[in-house]
Amino acid sequence: MADPSKSTGASGQPQNASANIPPRQPNPVWKMLGMPNFRFKLPSRNWMIFLTITGTFTTALIYDRREKRRVQQKWCDHVAHLSKGLLPVDQTRRRVTVFLSAPPGDGLSVARSHFREYVKPVLVAAALDYIVIEGKKEGDLRAKLAERIRKSRRRAGEPSTAVEEEIVVEDIIADARTRIGVYEEPGPKGDLVIGRHTWKEYIRGLHEGWLGPLDRPQPPPVTSDVSSSTSPEGAEATNSNKGSTAEEATHNDAPEKKDEKPSKPSGPTPAYINPTDYPSQNLPPTIPESFESSVPIAFPYILGFLNTPIRIYRFLNRRHLADDIGREVAGLVLASCDRPYQEGSFTSDSELSETSQKSEQEAILEHEQAEWHKSIRKRGESDTEQEWTDPIVLDPRIANRMRRAYLSAEEEERANRIGEGKEYILGEERQPNVSFWKQMWIKYGYGEDEETLKRKPILGNIDEEDGQ
Repeated sequence: MADPSKSTGASGQPQNASANIPPRQPNPVWKMLGMPNFRFKLPSRNWMIFLTITGTFTTALIYDRREKRRVQQKWCDHVAHLSKGLLPVDQTRRRVTVFLSAPPGDGLSVARSHFREYVKPVLVAAALDYIVIEGKKEGDLRAKLAERIRKSRRRAGEPSTAVEEEIVVEDIIADARTRIGVYEEPGPKGDLVIGRHTWKEYIRGLHEGWLGPLDRPQPPPVTSDVSSSTSPEGAEATNSNKGSTAEEATHNDAPEKKDEKPSKPSGPTPAYINPTDYPSQNLPPTIPESFESSVPIAFPYILGFLNTPIRIYRFLNRRHLADDIGREVAGLVLASCDRPYQEGSFTSDSELSETSQKSEQEAILEHEQAEWHKSIRKRGESDTEQEWTDPIVLDPRIANRMRRAYLSAEEEERANRIGEGKEYILGEERQPNVSFWKQMWIKYGYGEDEETLKRKPILGNIDEEDGQ
């Protein structure tokens, strides 16, 4: 029987000749340097799958963040010329009001992060002052806006018996500036409303502040059972209760708790007026012909494990959201164009009323409401205050005074030219592009940039030596 180890193939060589080939010796350079023997080979199948997925995700993330910074820089350069102007010493920068509320099902920190990431860079680039009105729960922002409007009505001279007990630092600063003769920069202001839920409270706050009473309405009287207290059986029960209470107080040696703080109500602040009472109210004499321009800002936010693919997609496409928000904020900052809100030209997105026509105020950001947490969308009828889920009720006298700021066609074209690199900040020329290596040489080496070289004095022959 032939030995299989000595069998030969068609070439006449043993079949296991490759197994007898000694391994390739490493480069002696690596051995002298104390390095191991590097053997380059393709990764395995599992490693290829892992590296492909992580590499694709990392590449998409880096590209999105780079484009997001580029888009935000475009809108910052678009409004940066406002920060170059000089103000008189007796004027302060005009102020924009930002309305911020915790999203349904989460805390206020998420809304603050959204404001700092998308809205604040444009406001800072334009050097505008802003004040943020926050609401930690449902109804807070509506109550704060309504109280601000009522306070302005009282200062305008409308009679009221309410006493302002809360001391606001902003009012103290404003009074001090008025006494020393410092006024705000003349010009249009505006309101930035972030999110659909905040927009609903903003609408109700406007109606409550201008149509509601200046004084808090009296609560309905509490009805008690008079028959039980006047009957002999009721009197005996009351006397027996008093006697047992006295005996317990006599035999109880435990100290009583004193100075207990009353618990704060957990629900929303009750409104001064019901939306059904809007038509029956008269307009106050101090109401302006038109309100300050307002701009609703998108705030897409979705929770839930099953919505993870949607959240990943939005995480990798933040550049589009930054572009949309930057355009809206720039339109309010420039305050070049505004228009009244349209009526009856927007189709509802809800499934129950697909054919009904809605005004622009009612249809704004309506798609966000379908992504709220189910605990908010599916609340029962037992909840009295449902400002986030109740439909928006508009009074024509208030709705017609609202105006929306937008970016004109000329400004839109200028923003596109800035994004393409054809234009820069108004009144300035774009600085030439400096290569990365030159930046490193200027920053960490011994080089100097061109602007520094231009300002550097040229000295002559100080020592009066003859040049060879």
